[in-house]
Amino acid sequence: MFVGTAEKEDRSIMNHCWVMAPGYEDKQDAFMAFAKERGMVGIKGHRSVGGFRASLYNACPIEAVEALVQCMQDFEKANK
Repeated sequence: MFVGTAEKEDRSIMNHCWVMAPGYEDKQDAFMAFAKERGMVGIKGHRSVGGFRASLYNACPIEAVEALVQCMQDFEKANK
C-alpha cells in the first residue's frame, strides 16, 4: 500500500519519504487521520511533493520507528 519515492542514490539518511501505492492514493487523508489518532505528528510530506515523510534523526528512538511501522501495518490491514 505504501511505496518509497526517491531513487536509492538520492535518498536522505535522515528522512524517509513515501506515498500511497498506485490505486490507494485516495486513502492518503485517511492514513493521515489514522496516524494522528495514534500520536504520529509531523509526517505530512513536502508541500510540492505530497505524500509522507518521517525524520529519523539520531534522537529518534527505535520505539518511534517501530510505532510508525506498526501504524502503517495496522492501516494496511484495516484498509485492504
